[in-house]
Amino acid sequence: MERQVAASSSLLFTELAVIAAVIFSSCAVVDATTDPNDVQGLQVLYTSLNSPSQLTGWKSSGGDPCGESWKGVSCRGSSVVSVQISGLGLSGTMGYLLNNLASLKTLDLSNNNIDDSIPYQLPPNLTSLNLASNNLSGSIPYSIFTMGSLNYLNISLNTLSQAVGDMFANHSTLSTLDISFNNFTGDLPTSFTSLTNLSTLQVQNNQLTGSLNVLVGLPLTNLNVANNQFTGWIPQELSSIPNFVYDGNAFSNGPAPPPPPYTAPPPGRSRNNSRRSPQGGHTTSNVPSNSHNENKNGLTAGPIVGIVLGSLFSVILLVVALVFCLRRGNKKEVAARPSTGSLPVSSDKVNMEMQEQRSKPTASVSDLKPPPAENVTVERLQGKNGSVKRIRSPVTATSYTVAALQTATNSFSQENLIGEGSLGRVYRAEFPNGKIMAIKKVDNAAVSLQEEDNFLEAISNMARLRHPNIVALAGYCAEHGQRLLVHDYIGSGSLHDMLHFADERSKMLTWNARVRVALGTARALEYLHEVCLPSVVHRNLKSANILLDEELNPHLSDCGLAALTPNTERQVSSTQMIGSFGYSAPEFALSGIYTVKSDVYSFGVVMLELLTGRKPLDSSRVRSEQSLVRWATPQLHDIDALAKMVDPALNGMYPAKSLSRFADIIALCVQVMFFSKNRPK
Repeated sequence: MERQVAASSSLLFTELAVIAAVIFSSCAVVDATTDPNDVQGLQVLYTSLNSPSQLTGWKSSGGDPCGESWKGVSCRGSSVVSVQISGLGLSGTMGYLLNNLASLKTLDLSNNNIDDSIPYQLPPNLTSLNLASNNLSGSIPYSIFTMGSLNYLNISLNTLSQAVGDMFANHSTLSTLDISFNNFTGDLPTSFTSLTNLSTLQVQNNQLTGSLNVLVGLPLTNLNVANNQFTGWIPQELSSIPNFVYDGNAFSNGPAPPPPPYTAPPPGRSRNNSRRSPQGGHTTSNVPSNSHNENKNGLTAGPIVGIVLGSLFSVILLVVALVFCLRRGNKKEVAARPSTGSLPVSSDKVNMEMQEQRSKPTASVSDLKPPPAENVTVERLQGKNGSVKRIRSPVTATSYTVAALQTATNSFSQENLIGEGSLGRVYRAEFPNGKIMAIKKVDNAAVSLQEEDNFLEAISNMARLRHPNIVALAGYCAEHGQRLLVHDYIGSGSLHDMLHFADERSKMLTWNARVRVALGTARALEYLHEVCLPSVVHRNLKSANILLDEELNPHLSDCGLAALTPNTERQVSSTQMIGSFGYSAPEFALSGIYTVKSDVYSFGVVMLELLTGRKPLDSSRVRSEQSLVRWATPQLHDIDALAKMVDPALNGMYPAKSLSRFADIIALCVQVMFFSKNRPK
């Protein structure tokens, strides 16, 4: 029997979301006119907002939002369709069960003091989402991509960061998008070109870079890109936007580059130097224009006629040559057919050219779906048999020198060593601008790095992994034979240390906090397994690779490092490198192959650690209890035995129903998969 849940991280997420709801809702919903799922979602939201008195009528258990007229809640029939609780001084977080509100169209939590990140699962059918003027951090959750009904999205005036993300290809109905006054970086995503109904775009006061070319052709009437780091020329097409503010950037002055050869330049547009901003007042700027150069540099009638005639003559020659080649190819094809049965010469040539263009190193981490904002670059490399055209994705992570990283880590001193794993040591680094990062110094003997290009391809793919529960790759170094990775620094240490080293910090891991860690890790796995296409296998999921921030939110590290390690080697040293003992699925010992199912097994072991506070392997215990999975699995469905297994550090402070559901998920994750005789080699 196969492990029932192993292939579905989304099922894990759903089950853990239910556990979270049980934690924050101690009683079952009583008979009411409101949809029970809506009631549960609002209860979790209310509790996560610290049960504020401002939300009159709201309850953390029971209650009837539609029948009792909860403040700010509007219903249609038994369904909650609007929650508008703006400007009430609310604090806390947004909870984990907003996706329960399937009928919700409007959610307005703006002008409050809500902390933490935007939840990964939001109400799926929203038309209006306003989270402006809060204390939200992190990045835009990928679930925004699936919310195709959005008409209005405002997340301005927060502390959101990272790249905007290429997730707007499904938003043809979006008319207003405001991400201003945050800390977003990177270029505007290419999916902005799909916003065919966008009339208002506010991106001012961020750290955005690149050009504005993706905005050409959009029906914008209000555009504010001020105070960023945009460069290049402002597209002439944007000059007709009624309210356009763009100062505070590094746009190029003077005329824009000339159009391609043999095409007439677009007619110039005159514009006023003063533009009215959407907030009122005037902003004086100068859009570069070619209109004053048209008479001076424009082509006269004589050259135009010559160009047209020359072009027609070239086309005629090309057609004649093509017909000649096709006839010659057909003759060869007929001559070859009776004796060989091979492909026609012309088709064979096409196949060779396609194989030439496809030649690129493969990696375990592939492109994400939807594709990132960066354009694919084409490089011509010299091979053994002549020039070979090769397509390679650009490396978006920052390139560092060895000298810069040595300075930041005090020459990789022992006092800056913060961890050591199978692929190398990790050091704390402080850069001259005060930025704290984590540097992984990769041991070249532990990974497969035959070519530098393979390493750069892996780095490029790793840099595309963007999720609030995944440690972001910020930079790399490939210099003088060194391989170093630069990651965001997560300051509170690993889940392993907090669970297994008794100190004051371990008291912070309440039952609620442990469920949050499990839920965030499940979200990260769901992203790797189901959002990335094809799926990304972590291959080293363990509590030491789950880092916790100050709010105890989990951040999964080492994502994408499987691209640097062989997948099929079965020696003991390789097993240690790919996955630590105690976390590896039993089928790995049989086949030597890691899959998404193997990751889910490892996730089950991590959940067992959270439940029991024990290590996966502990030689200090009696023999029957040294293997956590073997000891715990037979007891997961025994209520009395389960209560005795719980980590004593919890002091019995946990809901019994939540504990039971938690154990059910663990049991599904760690079931042994029996391979047939024809198992993969």
